Amino acid sequence: MVVQPFKIDIPSSKLEALKTKLSSATFADESPMSDSWDYGAPVSDLKRLVAYWKDGFDWRAQEAKINQLPQYSTSVSVEGFGDLDIHFIHQKSGEPGSIPLLFCHGWPGSFLEVVKILPLLTKPGDKNAPSFHVVAPSLPNFGFSGGPSKPGFGIAQYAECLHKLMLKLGYDKYVTQGGDWGYAITRVIGIQYPTHCIASHLNYIRANPPTLLKHPLLYLQYLLPRTQKEKEGLARTAWFHKQGYGYNVEQTTRPATIGAALPDSPVGLLAWIYEKLHDWTDSYPWTDDEILTWVSIYQFSKAGPAASALIYYEAQNTYPYSREDPRQVQYNAPVKLGLSYFPKDLLVFPRCYGRTLGPVVFEAVHDEGGHFAAHEKPELLVGDLRKMFGPGGGARDVALLWSKGK
Repeated sequence: MVVQPFKIDIPSSKLEALKTKLSSATFADESPMSDSWDYGAPVSDLKRLVAYWKDGFDWRAQEAKINQLPQYSTSVSVEGFGDLDIHFIHQKSGEPGSIPLLFCHGWPGSFLEVVKILPLLTKPGDKNAPSFHVVAPSLPNFGFSGGPSKPGFGIAQYAECLHKLMLKLGYDKYVTQGGDWGYAITRVIGIQYPTHCIASHLNYIRANPPTLLKHPLLYLQYLLPRTQKEKEGLARTAWFHKQGYGYNVEQTTRPATIGAALPDSPVGLLAWIYEKLHDWTDSYPWTDDEILTWVSIYQFSKAGPAASALIYYEAQNTYPYSREDPRQVQYNAPVKLGLSYFPKDLLVFPRCYGRTLGPVVFEAVHDEGGHFAAHEKPELLVGDLRKMFGPGGGARDVALLWSKGK
């Protein structure tokens, strides 16, 4: 049950096995269909990336870079599932009064999403700016964390696991930051443990439109003519549901089917993730090294490349907090809420939607950025957190809890 330092050390046999698989890759013939983003990941891109993954990409160099981060592992007991091995980054700030912050990634991200914001959060460089002790786990079934051995590990269990990790690290009270699955998990943490999770910041906002009976003032805002940004956000949301949602249906309904392909074909895994890195960002200039490092985290993950798809099925089918359960999108009064909207996220609703989720003390609507805000626009995301918890911010009283404790 102790917390132990962790270093990534992928066996050479796995690296050689990957190269062997890549050497025998078979691609579709190049055609206007197979080489167009309208149809999915272009075959010419995949050929380039596979060739580099096989003969040029230096995993050991990336591994050494990641191993400079303060990584740890420990065992966390989840009711009904026993002990799970959890891998996480834990970077403490040297600043007095720092706020414990749980950073929660989603799919197809990983703990690596925290890397760019880590130094900005722990060393703000301004004595008036808030600083944070940052904990960034690999979710169960992701990265270098283990996974449950039986079905039913839903969002409530993810929330329990991460909450217990924070307690184990000595953080009885903390704040959270999340997007994608980090939205759902940190929302449920706030619902299940409101005396511990006292504020949350979200950069992915899933919410229902306000209603006249529950939110009369917000409903009046909802009836106002849409601004140009709101129209663009709703168009982006419609695009996602019409053209970008297929992966979600597959992983929600038959995760084992796609799960048969992902461990067997690293090319398939690359295409499955690369499409999202392209489509879900705001023209972010991905380098081949970045792409292959992200994909390699899945390729070499402890629970295997297929395990991460299970969260979709379990979130849909495990009660409570299944996708049909309304509590995730209901008003949660005890937890102060900050919301950051990025134009190329997947769901970009008018702000009156987000205000139905809880006591919103901070909002920001950005002109650039997409789904992976911490990686694409780290300065913007960190700037929002500093404003939310800094002097004059809506959650400044939350920050003062720790400064008073010092």
